[in-house]
Amino acid sequence: MSVHLYGITNCDTCRKARQWLAAAGIEHTFVDLRREPPSDERLAAWRDSLGDSALINKRSKTWRDFDDATRRAAEADPLPVLAEHPTLIKRPILETSTTTLAGFSSARYETVLAGAD
Repeated sequence: MSVHLYGITNCDTCRKARQWLAAAGIEHTFVDLRREPPSDERLAAWRDSLGDSALINKRSKTWRDFDDATRRAAEADPLPVLAEHPTLIKRPILETSTTTLAGFSSARYETVLAGAD
């Protein structure tokens, strides 16, 4: 099973997810969203899988720094704003061939990745 983890290197939650994957012996590819922002197609696929509310991290510094107009634009159509500001994406994003998850929960990861090599 191919496992990709999208996040930011210095994000504590991403570190926890990476440590959990390593401890579980699950090989994965980590993609730093700052260095390799997701394509428009990948953002659209995440939106289809997760929905807008699960994809936007409204607790992030990026969101707090936005003015009201940018926040309204992000809520109306988040994809252009997420493409321009990948740190606004709720992280980490775990992507397998069958599942996409936003955020980290060891219980959800265990359920999704049970038996993964």
